[in-house]
Amino acid sequence: MSALHKAKKKFENIIEENDLKLENIEITAAGLSPEEAIGDPDRQDFPLLQGEEVMIEACFNGYRGQAFTDHPGEFSGTLEEILQLDLENNYHRALFVASVNAVLRSLNLVEKTVHCRDNEMEDCVEEMVDWVKEKYPETVTLGIVGFQPALLEAAAARFSAENIIVTDLNRDRIGQKEYGIKVLDGEKENEFLISESDFVLSTGSTMVNDTASELLKLFDEYDTSFAFYGNTITGLAFLLDLPQLCFHGRSG
Repeated sequence: MSALHKAKKKFENIIEENDLKLENIEITAAGLSPEEAIGDPDRQDFPLLQGEEVMIEACFNGYRGQAFTDHPGEFSGTLEEILQLDLENNYHRALFVASVNAVLRSLNLVEKTVHCRDNEMEDCVEEMVDWVKEKYPETVTLGIVGFQPALLEAAAARFSAENIIVTDLNRDRIGQKEYGIKVLDGEKENEFLISESDFVLSTGSTMVNDTASELLKLFDEYDTSFAFYGNTITGLAFLLDLPQLCFHGRSG
């Protein structure tokens, strides 16, 4: 069973325990503009601002939950209908993940279900790399799953470029060098990244693009320490007891 389907079963139990499944509760999710999602940061090279990803937002009883995706769409329905999604494509998975964030936030089970704004993102990645240095001081090689320019730049300032391994799924970026670090193919090179890294930072968006289960299997196989980062994975990190870093996310 995939990580997402395990989370779905736990989420369904929470909904039933709180009698939410029987209520006619409306959930909407719509693509946000970059300004709505992350404000106006000084740097303009974030994937969201380059049109590579979209942030969707689920609204539930006045609470918000967001998720990054490359396959956005609108939805309005009940929690029961959300639970009936087959989770076989990025559109369904993004709706589910955003909805989990909104519902668990409404129950005060999680915080930080909304993305940070403006220049908080650069503060966050600085703190993230500092956290790795402090908590895992033995780390020589750092792996990063998912290209995030600010994070890569912060990592390059603290680790030598030859000791950073990064993968991404964007075909236009694979093979390119960023901050002196070649971007590897996320479809083929994640096992290499995990086997060679002392610590791995993975974007929480891997839950939406359906690569997280394979990553978790590889983390276990190679006994590699890791943490997912960002607000997308907040609810799922709670449901699956996964390590998460999100220093400036907001409570929706």
